[in-house]
Amino acid sequence: MRGRRRATGTVAVALGLAALGVLASSPTPGPAEAPGRAPGPAAAAAPVRLSPPTAPPAAVANPRTDWGPSLATVAAARRAVEAMPLDRLAGQVIVARYAGTDGRNPRLLVAAWHVAGVIVMGENVVDLAQVSATTAAVHAAVRADGRPWPAVVAIDEEGGRVSRLAGLLADLPPFAAFGGTDPAATRARFEALGRDLRALGVTMDLAPVADVTIGPADPTIGDRSASSDPAAAARAVVAASGGLLEGGAVPVVKHFPGHGSVTTDSHVGLPVQAASLPSLEARDLVPFRAAVDAGVPAVMVGHLDVAALDPGVPSSLSPATYALLRDELGFEGVAVTDALDMGAVAGGPAGEESVRAVAAGADLVLMPPDVGAAHAALVAAVDSGRLPLERLREAATRVVAMQMWLAEASA
Repeated sequence: MRGRRRATGTVAVALGLAALGVLASSPTPGPAEAPGRAPGPAAAAAPVRLSPPTAPPAAVANPRTDWGPSLATVAAARRAVEAMPLDRLAGQVIVARYAGTDGRNPRLLVAAWHVAGVIVMGENVVDLAQVSATTAAVHAAVRADGRPWPAVVAIDEEGGRVSRLAGLLADLPPFAAFGGTDPAATRARFEALGRDLRALGVTMDLAPVADVTIGPADPTIGDRSASSDPAAAARAVVAASGGLLEGGAVPVVKHFPGHGSVTTDSHVGLPVQAASLPSLEARDLVPFRAAVDAGVPAVMVGHLDVAALDPGVPSSLSPATYALLRDELGFEGVAVTDALDMGAVAGGPAGEESVRAVAAGADLVLMPPDVGAAHAALVAAVDSGRLPLERLREAATRVVAMQMWLAEASA
């Protein structure tokens, strides 16, 4: 299969899990029941084969060839995960939103639900000192919870109109400004951003945007995209991802399989992507494939109804979408959902969206609308056999191994 080419240099998380016998033995669950549909068969998660792209993407430099947990680190992560009781294990796949600017609020989420970490939103920010105090409280809470690896502390720091730290750090222009920029300059600017984020205690940046915009008909992405040219977007995404990694923050390339060519905002509804798989390969998937080939550690899966993959099912909840990302593109890192409190996935029993996402193939569920309900639903799904324990352990092992690697790289 195309995409799985790196056996040296980067020792990626999934390669380590495969070597430990985790991936090969884990059952592939079928999708949970969607409104108006019967439960999907296991075949829905079968690898999706794309026709060859109409033109090869432009060559891009590998952002960091030594990224990735070693096999020893992955083994340590697996041992740590296997030793966790189910209530602690369920928390390892959740990144929670919290209220206000008091560091006690996210700390209590860690203590109550054992979450992997939190996301810092604009409402949580007063100034740099306050952000640093909050992240320190979160990292301390994770240590108090018995985890010697750092918390996931995420932020949306894309630049332009999506900046939670606007006015507090050196302003970053919209990503569109980097589409025609020399990759070395892009990399250097995002390396500086990565250093600033790590100095604040932030470990993960939900950036860069790998979507290829179609222009004015695109209501959501626009100048958050580097370009309407897939090759230019790919160069910028690889450079920005490499810079963030060098600076010490995990980049999360988003929103797979591409939000720039749909005309509905997934914050308010479920966009329908009607393009064929060959069309997606020739346009939307080009930056994602380049990022995966370069060794990006994390990819965000968006909320899109991709008719050619899993009609009527948001991609963040679709086994076929995760199969495309892993089996066809060869992604070996942590798969993160887009925020689960968005309109595209709203409705249904509390916590159901988190169970469906992890069952489909997500490793981290971002911002479930009710953290306690999400945690309880994951525990109940494992207890009932609906969510295989090995799928939850696989997801948690990827997350823990990534955070252990961050600790090693920062030492």
